[in-house]
Amino acid sequence: MILDAPYPIDPRVTNEAKALISSGNEVFLFCLSFNKSFKSNEIINGINVVRFFCSKITYKLSALAYTFPFYKWVMSKKIKKFIKTYNVDVLHVHDLQIASSVFYANTKFNLKITLDLHENRPEIMKFYKHVNGFFGKMFIYPSLWKKAEERYCKKSSSVVVVTDLAKKELVERVNINEKKVVVFSNSVSKSFYTDPFFDDVIIKKYSDSFVLLYLGNTSKRRGLETVLKSIPEIIKSISNFKLVIVGKSSYDKELIQLAKVYNISKYIDFEGWKSEDVFPSYIKAANLAISPLHSNLHHDTTYANKLFQYMSLGCPLICSDVKAQKLLLETYNVGLLFKAENPMDLVNKINKLYLDEALRKKMSKNCIDAIHNHLNNDIISKSLVEHYDK
Repeated sequence: MILDAPYPIDPRVTNEAKALISSGNEVFLFCLSFNKSFKSNEIINGINVVRFFCSKITYKLSALAYTFPFYKWVMSKKIKKFIKTYNVDVLHVHDLQIASSVFYANTKFNLKITLDLHENRPEIMKFYKHVNGFFGKMFIYPSLWKKAEERYCKKSSSVVVVTDLAKKELVERVNINEKKVVVFSNSVSKSFYTDPFFDDVIIKKYSDSFVLLYLGNTSKRRGLETVLKSIPEIIKSISNFKLVIVGKSSYDKELIQLAKVYNISKYIDFEGWKSEDVFPSYIKAANLAISPLHSNLHHDTTYANKLFQYMSLGCPLICSDVKAQKLLLETYNVGLLFKAENPMDLVNKINKLYLDEALRKKMSKNCIDAIHNHLNNDIISKSLVEHYDK
């Protein structure tokens, strides 16, 4: 596996690797360290983790991966060394950013390559702050990333995507055989919910509040601005309301300022970024959990990890009606949908669940049943394991 990021931070990589290891494969993970002092070799979660140094300046140039070849040249040398040293049989590339480096390095080895698309990168990068800045507009072209994605999908032995909707979109757009496209959703491993650690301090902190929880990146496209705009109305009927945000982004300053403008700061806890091992405590403390994504081609075809984390511990969902979330909620009846970027519709749905405790309990049970019987990583991973077995 090839990951151009530090590890361990990516649950998708962990979940896929653990599934493949359990089925009898040996996994070596190429990953990066931005610090010069690091463990070059380590076994984590059964994965043979192999780290290579990458300066932060070099890594920032990955944004220009499909404009200039510098990043491709630097990373391909490291990847060649990795392939030679560990005598790998198959390359599994995590996301588009490093794909050009892998294909360039592989010209000497001619190994089969699986391209794992964690997201629709050409679409979502249109919303990135650095892409929309002065230099981004001059040098970063999502259209080139889209062409590269289509080129490497055709050259790959197989492609992994996150939802059936993403598979349908890709097959139709790129015109590739649907049999080479495998779906591996961003689910949750059983270890997350079978024996979680609960921090009593966190749970007690919110024991007197009606908590709406948000986990993860807080950038503008994630939709938290919609939630903040709804709070002045929510608190008219829910006096003990509390929005708890566990995550961060460069957009936090705008969110904090917006909270001041609406005079709702006391109803919001910006907890910042936390390690995954405290997520269960926040979920346990919550009454509802939210994913208020804006609608776009990326969000319409992908699931956030947070959805499955929420569900695994029985927390009912409030989600914007982007296509993938809509399909999930309607299939398993695990929460209510509101119209994306519509604060008043969100207010109505939160009030409905607040007033109907029986409905919350029913949806909580449905959440647990869905994860245990349909959506945990052991079940989700079967198609990926079968693909490699073949």
